[in-house]
Amino acid sequence: QVQLVESGGGWVQAGGSLRLSCAPSGRTFSMYSMAWFRQAPGKEREFAAYVTSRGERRYYADSVKGRFTISRDNAENTVFLQMNSLKPEDTAVYYCAARLAVSYFTESDASREEEYDYWGQGTQVTVSS
Repeated sequence: QVQLVESGGGWVQAGGSLRLSCAPSGRTFSMYSMAWFRQAPGKEREFAAYVTSRGERRYYADSVKGRFTISRDNAENTVFLQMNSLKPEDTAVYYCAARLAVSYFTESDASREEEYDYWGQGTQVTVSS
C-alpha cells in the first residue's frame, strides 16, 4: 500500500503564499497520477488540482486557477502545490491523493474522489483576513 504524507500547511495572512508537499512511499512514484483535494469547515471535500504521472498535463478547479500551481519532482518522489494570493476561503484541510496512471484518464475523472486509490491524512491551511 502507498503511504502519502502531506506537509507545509500552516497559518498565513490573506494575499500570502504557502507551498504544500506530498511524499509518497515506495519506488514507483512515477507510475501514479497525483491530485490535491481540500475540505473547508462545514463543506464537502472538493477537487483542487491534478497532475499526470509524467507531468505533461495539469488540471485545476476554477476556484484556484491562476493562483495555485501543481508540480512534481519524480526524482525526489514529491508532488507540490504552490498556493499564491491566498484568500480566507482557501482555508481548508488539504489532502494529497494518488492513483495508478492510465492513458484514458480524463479531466472529468481527475475531479472524482472515488477515482483515487490512496489518500494522505491532510494538512491544515488557515488564511486570515
